[in-house]
Amino acid sequence: MTIVVTTPTGNVGSRVVQVLVQAGVRPRVLVRDPDRLPPGLLPLVEAAQGDLLDPGFVAGAFEGAESVFWATPEAFDVPDPLYDMVAMGENAAAAVRASGVARVLQISSVGAELRQGAGLIDGLARNEEQLAATGTDLLTLRCGYYFTNLLGMLDSLREGVLATTVAPSRRMPWVDPRDVGDLAAARLLAGWTGSTVAAVHGPADLSWDEAAEILGAALGRPVTAVQIADEQLREALTGAGLSEVAAAGIAAMTSGIPDDFEPEQPRDFRSTTPTTLASWAYGTLRAAAGPSTKE
Repeated sequence: MTIVVTTPTGNVGSRVVQVLVQAGVRPRVLVRDPDRLPPGLLPLVEAAQGDLLDPGFVAGAFEGAESVFWATPEAFDVPDPLYDMVAMGENAAAAVRASGVARVLQISSVGAELRQGAGLIDGLARNEEQLAATGTDLLTLRCGYYFTNLLGMLDSLREGVLATTVAPSRRMPWVDPRDVGDLAAARLLAGWTGSTVAAVHGPADLSWDEAAEILGAALGRPVTAVQIADEQLREALTGAGLSEVAAAGIAAMTSGIPDDFEPEQPRDFRSTTPTTLASWAYGTLRAAAGPSTKE
């Protein structure tokens, strides 16, 4: 059984690779730089070096594969990330058709069901359509807000601020990418037939106010959720070197989703994953943020 895994160094993809290897599978990992893989992993995988924007590379990497784990990487430092996401989706769809891959598991996001207006999530929505059109057995996982996004907010969290462009009282699903990887690997190993969309909603819906309280307890310092304007976020992102197009796409991933939005897939036993924001914050965010000034 050959399982292709994209983004093997990402938060979700790396966990998928680990679980597959531990289950006795030798996955084919698509990676731009094999040196980024853990040294002990290299003998246990088939590493294919290349870029998902290269249609020839993707087509060759899919040959002989039974299943594919597809996660479209978001490269924020390019002129137009959304354009690249759609181009990579086109390459994936063409390779699936040419190679006859039986099953594809795609990582998507809550909000993709809107199909437009949600910034870079629109790229995932387009990828859903591209892969569905191939006719392969497709399992799309629409995931909540990743805990690991908070690692990009360390400077403001150290100052006691959790910034968001939406009302701090707005609730949404938050999820640990490690749990997403566990679920994805389990489904790849078990297999499936047909085309379906499933949610991965984490253990609970949280407001930004609730998240701030949880993070403050883990960090040992008060943290307050503060709503900022889209323009403020875009200016901060362009100031960090991102293009205006990329900055607008990132900002719209939250502000582009209506306040009354309800995910198409409701929370149930299958979509609820175990890791809480508190346990992740104590185990990961606390070490990344550094010691509290109270310590």
